[in-house]
Amino acid sequence: MKGIILAAGKGSRLYPMTRPVCKPLLPVYDKPMIYYPLAVLMQAGIKDILIIIPPGEEGPFYRLLGSGGHFGVKVTYEVQEVARGIADALLIGESFIGDDRVCLVLGDNIFHSPKFPDYLDKALSYETGACIFGYYVDDPRAFGVVEFDEKGRAVSIEEKPANPRSNYIVPGLYFYDNSVVEIARQLTPSARGELEISDVNRAYLERGCLHVVTLDRDFVWLDAGTADNLLFSAQEVKRVQDSSGRYIACLEEIAYQHGYISRQQLMRRADEFEKTLYGQYLRCL
Repeated sequence: MKGIILAAGKGSRLYPMTRPVCKPLLPVYDKPMIYYPLAVLMQAGIKDILIIIPPGEEGPFYRLLGSGGHFGVKVTYEVQEVARGIADALLIGESFIGDDRVCLVLGDNIFHSPKFPDYLDKALSYETGACIFGYYVDDPRAFGVVEFDEKGRAVSIEEKPANPRSNYIVPGLYFYDNSVVEIARQLTPSARGELEISDVNRAYLERGCLHVVTLDRDFVWLDAGTADNLLFSAQEVKRVQDSSGRYIACLEEIAYQHGYISRQQLMRRADEFEKTLYGQYLRCL
């Protein structure tokens, strides 16, 4: 399976802080935002990763992540010249996907739970069709909303509905079989001029091959796309790390646990960050 991170948004909801630097490079507590979706893909066992970035940002991303060798993965980059919606990532990444399945994750979404590996294993177990997640929120109007019948089966998906049919939204993590490329090619822009990911998910629903896994209420999902959410996300990451003693989205730790890098490589990274708490954490692994 291949992995794609859509990290090409202008970050206009975060102006003026995203005028000099693009949103996925902003810090969320002690790590760049892009670390969090990258951690998701690595935890899912995905080592071939495409990051879709804004024009002119190749240098900063490469200085941060390089080609992924520090983490035992392969990272490549493509530029999204014009923002055309989430589903456009599937078209930009068409040649990258090739004949494989693909996991798409949004560059400003943060996922964390002690049971997250189990959820990822569940999503990966569906070799055909699509798998998305359902997450309960009090006000779902700003998101894609999934409706369930009395047996818990998904029956509809709406993008940013004025009158939501449920409180379950679809966070920015999607698993697709290879037919997603064909589906994305057939999309037409919505009223707001974007290729909507909800239309992709609806196509799978209409084919009878959309799987929806609901996340429990203790699951931590964060959208760091506004100033308030960015601050809350940083506070939540710190809270979880302080209470658990374990870091969220520590890429070197994930790489070491999955056998992507050796102990020697891990210690070299610890040496690079020896003056930081992050480096001290690596040395204690």
